[in-house]
Amino acid sequence: MKKYTKYFGAAVFFFLLCITAAIISHSSETLSDYADREPEVAYREPESDGEISVTRPMSAAQAESADGETEMNAKEMTAGRTVYQPDFYYEPLSDDMKQRITGVSYREDCTIPYEDLRHVSVLYVNFKGNVSTGDIICNKAIAQDLVEIFYELYQADYQIEQIRLIDEYAADDTLSMQDNNTSCFNYRTIAGTNKISMHGKGLAIDINPFFNPYVTFKNGTQQVSPAGAESYADRSQPFAYKIDENDLCYKLFTQHGFSWGGNWNHSKDYQHFEKKAEES
Repeated sequence: MKKYTKYFGAAVFFFLLCITAAIISHSSETLSDYADREPEVAYREPESDGEISVTRPMSAAQAESADGETEMNAKEMTAGRTVYQPDFYYEPLSDDMKQRITGVSYREDCTIPYEDLRHVSVLYVNFKGNVSTGDIICNKAIAQDLVEIFYELYQADYQIEQIRLIDEYAADDTLSMQDNNTSCFNYRTIAGTNKISMHGKGLAIDINPFFNPYVTFKNGTQQVSPAGAESYADRSQPFAYKIDENDLCYKLFTQHGFSWGGNWNHSKDYQHFEKKAEES
């Protein structure tokens, strides 16, 4: 009996020794060993109820893009449209827009290609304090300037009576000014000359023109356009909507490289800002 007890004890000891060795061996195996031993478990697809979000380090190009996120957002491109801020954008002329202006502000003899023009859409605060949408046709060289400037004016609650295409006035500059309409492109010559005006190139814009008239002097006599705006020719007087060097409109346009007609020597065009294409 002692003989069998001795063998049984030895068998139990050997069994425990094997179990201990297996445990030690398993606890010391590497991830690679485990993957080789249990491939179906190690390489199975993770279970998830939704998408898995993975954060990866940015490349140098991505980091640079992130640094310029504000600028990229300001110039978001969507199907030919450049969006500066929501509701402030410019785009090539659509077929409908071309049809709308052809024969009106875009005269039959116009030498400016449609491709050089842009339709600009902005928000502005009108004289009643309400927010309105304005449409502008301009040269592509100043389109970005305009969305940036009008966005700043809008943010500051700068009041503009209306911003409509001059085509709504049959491209008649006098009618547009008398209605205090802010406008840009109108293919026409400078009065009394054969030279295409900066408006004709889409490189000039008139802001609140009734309160900021065009003043000339002929034979010592002052002439004011539009008619009825004579009282606003005296810039020494304080009144609403006056553009001068302290005005936000003046500051923004000149910061963007525009020149102001109020600084002309032989005449004064207080409504007028223009920018040469090569400066854009």
